[in-house]
Amino acid sequence: MEESLRIRGKAGLAEQDQGTGKAFRPPFGAAGPGLIWAFDLGDHGARAIETCDAETSGFRWLHLSLAHQGSASWISRLEALPEDVREMMVASDSHQRAIVEGGAVGCVIHDFERDFERSDSSQVGVLRFALTPEMMITARLHPIRSADVVRQKLARGPGIEEPGDALDLLIGTVSEGIAAVVRELGLDVQRAEDAFLDGRHSPSTHGLIGIRRRLAMVNRMLDGLRAVFRRLEGDEDLPEAMLATVERLNQRIQALGADALGVQRQIHQLREEIDISVDQRTNQNLYVLSIMTALMLPATFVTGLFGMNTGGLPWAQAPHGTLLATLLALGTAGATYLFLRWMGFMRR
Repeated sequence: MEESLRIRGKAGLAEQDQGTGKAFRPPFGAAGPGLIWAFDLGDHGARAIETCDAETSGFRWLHLSLAHQGSASWISRLEALPEDVREMMVASDSHQRAIVEGGAVGCVIHDFERDFERSDSSQVGVLRFALTPEMMITARLHPIRSADVVRQKLARGPGIEEPGDALDLLIGTVSEGIAAVVRELGLDVQRAEDAFLDGRHSPSTHGLIGIRRRLAMVNRMLDGLRAVFRRLEGDEDLPEAMLATVERLNQRIQALGADALGVQRQIHQLREEIDISVDQRTNQNLYVLSIMTALMLPATFVTGLFGMNTGGLPWAQAPHGTLLATLLALGTAGATYLFLRWMGFMRR
């Protein structure tokens, strides 16, 4: 059963397996929680379990769907979690935060949503988890990318003995997803810069705005994640065994923030280069227009003069008066051109 199983109906009893397309019915009744997958992670390695209350030989990991009506009530009755952590797990808020109480750690973090077989980096979902010395409980309302990856790693990896290992696996997986998006955005900026330098397919403002929008979303995710781990690192109630893991993850998140900031600087630099190029083209067009205006001004004066309906105009009675007036207009334009060139205004 994949993380991205679709829960159908309010009770959430019918889900669809992406690999087979067949309807899946959980092995528990309507009163039970919406268990998506679960593992017993003892010394023998990962062993899949079918119910939340199954007997285990070591650390257990439960992944629940909050779209299932029974998940919230099951969590609310779970005595292994402190009251504040239980309330955080079933709350409707979406801002990233952390709670440490009674040896348990509860967090709300953001991750990219998953739509069937595709990870959608344009949509951000909420992942809640509660960590105790005996178990990790993760819960989400919509399918989340990291949960699928964690499940695959647990299925083929060794067991988990310490809660810090579970935290490192989960946050490390979330960080890997964010890092992949940051790398993708960096490559998009590099391709746009190459196109700009080649001059054949200059990037559009709309394309850069799309990259900037996704990068802003990633920065907001990282800002919240940094705040969560600063809160954990400074909490005196955090179990000593988890402190080293929290510090290491905090440093990793800081490094991700630096990478995202580097991509942001690249976008700003490319945007400045594009603006400079546009300004240069505008100035060039204005320059050409100004020169043409200056060249035509004397000729316009001559044609305006000869167009007056007054007596005594030169060549009014001459048989070639129009030709002479035309030659005079061209001569004044040529004289203006030579004057501008002598003054140094004709750069090109």
